[in-house]
Amino acid sequence: MISIVRDLAAEALFVSDVQPSESPTRQRVEQAITATILRHGSDGCAAGVATEFGDHPDVAVRRMHWVHAELTGVLQPRRAAAFH
Repeated sequence: MISIVRDLAAEALFVSDVQPSESPTRQRVEQAITATILRHGSDGCAAGVATEFGDHPDVAVRRMHWVHAELTGVLQPRRAAAFH
């Protein structure tokens, strides 16, 4: 189940308007993923990824590497603040 969620999040971030040059915050990435899924749905996100890989494979590969790097930070559990 987690791999399905991760795949959908990757597709959504890939087709979102967030750019690596923005150095987006975790919150910005999370918001972009949610907004893109709501706007395009899972099928629309997958179709956008397929189109980009068909039209611009060299750029799409670099973007997908960036997407997976961003998701590594976003999908890791947040650490609870230490209680003192």
